[in-house]
Amino acid sequence: MIDNVITITMDDGKANALGPDMQRELADALDAAEAARAGVVLAGRAGRFSGGFDLGVIAGGGADAAAMIRGGFELSARLLSFATPVVIACTGHAVAMGSFLLLSGDYRVGAAGPFKIQANEVAIGMTMPHAALALVRGRLAPAHADRAAITSEAYTPETAVDAGFLDRLVQPDDVVATAQSVAASFMPLDAAAHAATKLRARADTLQAIRDGIAAEFPDRS
Repeated sequence: MIDNVITITMDDGKANALGPDMQRELADALDAAEAARAGVVLAGRAGRFSGGFDLGVIAGGGADAAAMIRGGFELSARLLSFATPVVIACTGHAVAMGSFLLLSGDYRVGAAGPFKIQANEVAIGMTMPHAALALVRGRLAPAHADRAAITSEAYTPETAVDAGFLDRLVQPDDVVATAQSVAASFMPLDAAAHAATKLRARADTLQAIRDGIAAEFPDRS
């Protein structure tokens, strides 16, 4: 921990798929940050933030796939409502659930370069989940929300700033350090006011995410 900020790095050596194991590891790391009342930087590995859900689990279908997808959006809701500041270090590509995780931070620092940020569900033949639509509508600029969701527009890091996926671009080697610096700069904020205002500002989005999860995955088992 540096400056009361915990850095959580996703790195499975591949796409940083948000499968069951990755979700458990992220939950454990967030539990530790919560217990320490620390800020959070969530980063990927160089060139890749996250490619989304584990496609092998999705292909298997059934309860395991449903639990994984539900868990991903519950993770987004947790980050959106996390009591301390959450800064995303988008180290590269962010696709599908990876793009929704990106939308779940308080501030997003992205790597400039030949990277793609895309909610690609419609492009690959999937109807976008209600919870994902809630994130897109709640966090993206209005002019981009439909384009991102309905036409699966692929954004570069530069255009992702205009859309609202990212707040700031830096060189790839500087992404994590910049995100850590930004998170540290937020820590002197009044903790109670930060947490309460976050919940108030995002109340509609959080409710829409939770309603979407309940509608599509009514039984956790």
